[in-house]
Amino acid sequence: MGLNKSAEQGYYASGGDHGNYRYLSLKTIIRSFTATYVGKGKICENVYPGDIAFHATRALQELSYDTLKVIKNWEVEIPPSLMLVMPGDYINYCKLTWADESGVERIIYHTTKTSNPRNITETVNSDGGFTIAGTNDDLAFTETSETRDLYMAQNQSPIVSNRQDADAYNYLEGNRYGIDPAYAHANGSFYIDEQAGKFHFSSNISGKNVILKYVSDGLVTNSDHDGIDFQGTPVPKFAEEAMYKHMLFGILLSRKDTPGGLLAEIKKQKYAETRKTKLRLQNFKLEEYARILRGGSKIIKH
Repeated sequence: MGLNKSAEQGYYASGGDHGNYRYLSLKTIIRSFTATYVGKGKICENVYPGDIAFHATRALQELSYDTLKVIKNWEVEIPPSLMLVMPGDYINYCKLTWADESGVERIIYHTTKTSNPRNITETVNSDGGFTIAGTNDDLAFTETSETRDLYMAQNQSPIVSNRQDADAYNYLEGNRYGIDPAYAHANGSFYIDEQAGKFHFSSNISGKNVILKYVSDGLVTNSDHDGIDFQGTPVPKFAEEAMYKHMLFGILLSRKDTPGGLLAEIKKQKYAETRKTKLRLQNFKLEEYARILRGGSKIIKH
């Protein structure tokens, strides 16, 4: 796709649509795939257009999970309830941080030592069963549990923005023996209530600006939310060839007459293009890594 020079004035304006030259639309990917691989005498003959659209969306989803860059993020102020609902297109989190007074992000670590179980409000009988009012009624429960309340009400160590201030950490003196290194920090913690779709934070996160970076499936729905917006769904140009190979492999795999040798060759190409895409999107810069490695050679006194 060539650059339209006549559009530069609008692009560089303050309200321009910046940075989109890096992407193709999913609609363009489908059209290019159809023109290249589908038709009489080509590798995909008599393929239903709906199959192409399906495998295109599946390819983008799979690549979004562990290959493409994560570009979705939120910055929100955590309320006194210490809860945050998952974004509507949330699949998994990459990192949660809070911003200190210098704008430096401090990692909030996930804890596995607690949870938010469903609080069954029915009375437990002596035999371990429950007394339920109606014959056809289900067990009644609330989302708020005593375990969650105790976790949020705990006395957390204070969060300080300057780690060079040793006086702020004097309260730890004499209390570090046997400490678990995974919890030897003052950044706060969180856990996920998977059933309710919410993040729960420790008490010292209240009022902090928390940044949530998360994985989405990369798909954009239309304005009515009843289908995929193929024109509005972006695909990085670095992943274009990987998309074609994923789609091609999925279509040939679903056909009963595909030769095994051809399927094996396309599968090998799919993995190769995925690896190449991942390397490209890592944006490896030798000078930046050399600077990091120079810091690793410093002698740190204990």
